[in-house]
Amino acid sequence: MSCNRDRKKMSDLIKYEIEFVIQSSPQLLFQYIATPSGLSEWFADNVNSRGELFTFIWDESEEQAKLLKRKSDEFVKFKWNYTEDDSFFEMRIIVDDITSDVSLFITDFAEEDEVEESKMLWENQISSLKQVLGSS
Repeated sequence: MSCNRDRKKMSDLIKYEIEFVIQSSPQLLFQYIATPSGLSEWFADNVNSRGELFTFIWDESEEQAKLLKRKSDEFVKFKWNYTEDDSFFEMRIIVDDITSDVSLFITDFAEEDEVEESKMLWENQISSLKQVLGSS
């Protein structure tokens, strides 16, 4: 899911959110969204971290992102190093109080004409995550 965006101003980017129901415990899911080994299984070919700096590797490309914030079993928030705006991407685990259903709520940014394509990339990535988790 390499995000080689041109350096754009925040005003050029659209914030969007998508939600995916994931059949998993929040604790297990968190390991897959917050650790290099977990992210390597579905998000990128390989992920390394040094403190708050994560390096995501796909085929021949690599991108770095800073871990801005994390809360165990709840969410992680990253900012790509190549962006000069306030954009970020966040993966938040939501547990329904009534049904106990677990959802992964994605917040990301894309240029207006790339929002649908970006959402499709997330859908493909989350499909891979569900396969790894054995979730349907």
